[in-house]
Amino acid sequence: MLVNLAESDEQILECFSTMSQLRPHLNKDNFVEQVRRQQKDGYELAFINVDNQVVAVAGFFISESLAHGKFLYVYDLVVDKNVRSKSYGKHIFEWLIDYAKSKDCQVLRLDSGVQRFDAHRFYFRQRMKIASYHFSLSL
Repeated sequence: MLVNLAESDEQILECFSTMSQLRPHLNKDNFVEQVRRQQKDGYELAFINVDNQVVAVAGFFISESLAHGKFLYVYDLVVDKNVRSKSYGKHIFEWLIDYAKSKDCQVLRLDSGVQRFDAHRFYFRQRMKIASYHFSLSL
């Protein structure tokens, strides 16, 4: 099972259907443009394609902070709802870990909505732990 980084506009657009299951507010008409803007700041979009269908997508970036050192932060991680429980999530997650290690990251971090119980179970199965709270303030 091969994980690719979306490089072409076509590859980015192919990720939209699966990504929109996690981010339903996204608009297909400006999805490529938005991803391209984010890529200027280091955002990457990884995906698994099976039989010409994107079945898993991960949006992430690498950064560094005083608190965590160099890290890979996962913004978006989703498996198509029609093909869940087929190890696609586990596979792309393991790929993210390997990618982070190859870039000399010390940690992989992500946030998950408090209501996403299925996702939490998945993260615990991947040996993740709750390390902090994430607070936000709408402006």
